[in-house]
Amino acid sequence: MPDGRHSYLLINMLEENHVKIITALTPLSLLYGVGVSIRNKLFDWGILSSEEFDIPVISVGNLTVGGTGKTPHIEYLIRLFSEKYRVAVLSRGYKRKTKGFILAHNNSTSAEIGDEPYQILKKFPNVVIAVDTDRRRGIRKLTELEPAIDVVLLDDAFQHRYVSPLISIILTDHHRPIYDDKLLPAGKLREPISSLYRANIVIVTKCPKDIKPIDFRIISRKLNLYPYQDLYFSHFTYTLPKKMFGEEEELSLSSLTGDDSLLLVTGIANPASLYQYIKNFPAHSEAISFPDHHNFTLKDIKTIENKFKTLPGKNKYIITTEKDASRLCSSPFLSEELKSHFYNIPISVDFLQNANTVFSKKIIETVQKNRRSKKK
Repeated sequence: MPDGRHSYLLINMLEENHVKIITALTPLSLLYGVGVSIRNKLFDWGILSSEEFDIPVISVGNLTVGGTGKTPHIEYLIRLFSEKYRVAVLSRGYKRKTKGFILAHNNSTSAEIGDEPYQILKKFPNVVIAVDTDRRRGIRKLTELEPAIDVVLLDDAFQHRYVSPLISIILTDHHRPIYDDKLLPAGKLREPISSLYRANIVIVTKCPKDIKPIDFRIISRKLNLYPYQDLYFSHFTYTLPKKMFGEEEELSLSSLTGDDSLLLVTGIANPASLYQYIKNFPAHSEAISFPDHHNFTLKDIKTIENKFKTLPGKNKYIITTEKDASRLCSSPFLSEELKSHFYNIPISVDFLQNANTVFSKKIIETVQKNRRSKKK
């Protein structure tokens, strides 16, 4: 068994998330909160300025650090717009090995643009993908280089107040309610919950599909949104895992038996819901979890390989996320034998309470109205 010195965590069972507060760090959170409040007031008072663009800009962000499902929701918006509009996605490209503005192309790597932009690039080749930590500069360059763009989706930009988006969407994890959380470093909040006023839409993500009606009401009451804000609830839908290397092939998890084994390998902020899903199938399952956006080393691959060899059963498979696949697919440390067992599992978003149509209609109508007003 690994010890705490290793960069990974071996998991036999992942429990549902809950809010953990490090009480000893509360004084530091108070200082952090003062700094955040001063910065926000400088924007509110106009001392620091926010820029509004002629092109519709939709921001998808959160109040917490990681793990709310921004990328699947960005992909939902891409599918919503891509039939009629030229869509661009602008991300900061977290943990990329490059700097400045980069316009992605077919040969871009996850090291150049980041794992999440790379994932979107491979799934949506007709979407313009760019990365830049300076979102204002990024939007300007995007519109200069790609003047036919109709709408820009900003990934993880709620705290980037130098841009004033047409629509600001905030995501919050159902399993880690922001109203029970605390500011960094005691908790995971980047900003106090009072900052929600800047959002037009709040989505509670990763909800159980069978969430009870009373839970909708409790969450709605505790969030206490303003009348101009809309609240939605979404959950993840997993489709058949796809083979990562070699010929295209899908794995039917429901056809597996107790004589088969699955090893879930993740480097995401919160793998609990995925592991709970994997455990629903008859196959024996275990998991290895690495930190979010983890760059897999030779030692990590050896750990995966050794664990894979100890799994029982004749038929054994390694399941990972699309985000992790974007990093693993270029790893020089994977043997051909291990590659043959790797599958990535696509994730999509579905809205509860039959709200897909309502949400989509609101987003589309807001963008269309903005485009008409800009043309006058």
